[in-house]
Amino acid sequence: MDQAPDSERLRLLPELIEHQRVRTTPVKASDFTMPLATPRPCRATAQRLTFDDGTSLFAKLAEHAPPGYLAAEANGLRWLREATPAAVEPLYADDRLLVEPWIEPAEPTREHAAELGRQLALMHGAGADRFGAPWRGYIGETFMDNDPAGSTWAEWYAAKRIEPYLKPSRDNGALDAADITAIEALAAKLPELAGPEEAPARTHGDLWWGNVHWGAERAWLIDPAAHGGHRETDLANLRLWGGVPMFETIVAGYTEVHPLAEGWEARTPLHQLFPLLIHTTLFGRPYRDQLLGNVSHFTKLSY
Repeated sequence: MDQAPDSERLRLLPELIEHQRVRTTPVKASDFTMPLATPRPCRATAQRLTFDDGTSLFAKLAEHAPPGYLAAEANGLRWLREATPAAVEPLYADDRLLVEPWIEPAEPTREHAAELGRQLALMHGAGADRFGAPWRGYIGETFMDNDPAGSTWAEWYAAKRIEPYLKPSRDNGALDAADITAIEALAAKLPELAGPEEAPARTHGDLWWGNVHWGAERAWLIDPAAHGGHRETDLANLRLWGGVPMFETIVAGYTEVHPLAEGWEARTPLHQLFPLLIHTTLFGRPYRDQLLGNVSHFTKLSY
């Protein structure tokens, strides 16, 4: 990881970029991308910023972003860093620009995987004041409602992580009326399916494998949608779309610090409903079958 620049360089960074006084190189996005189902004016690009002395920074630039778009990510990273050094440090943030250290990628190792598990457990254990967050939330290029709802995680998850994405997914053709009915029926059963009630955990919120950055020093947490949530959600997301390398090693490290409640693995599809609904909202019908597969899994379990 390159050494952090001095405060004066950070203060001048927007002007240096605007006047092309620092070299910018596009950072290749994840291969896991699809065209948006509904085009949106907000567009975020990732750049490597290289200075004359050879040092680099990572920057995310957002065009036509809604209020608080990059601030939500910066706030989340700062909040996670209160609990774990594994969260990348935001060095500078404004409405258009988010700057972080440049971390050269490296191959995953079992040592780093086990330590990532331990750090996730410590991060979750730091807790949150409530489910949600005090800042306006975003995940990818869509909204995330962080307001409170109900008194339990099941009530909050149904109201803030399932219901808001049903209409957008219906409007863009991703889901049919019957699909919506099935998902709403499952949401009504959440209190009996969610397992033992737990206090709000300090969660990354979007922890699929693409948001774990493997470096030479450790595995880093990047690009969060941080909020007070259920700790099983982060672990469930690590198993999405092929899964993170050495997931079992991560879980072993996690349980050294904070054992998981009985039945957590069986609840994985329940916690994956939110990221799958985000994908039907953003990318449309290609994610319908996976989402409905998770729904039918729990429908079968509940009868």
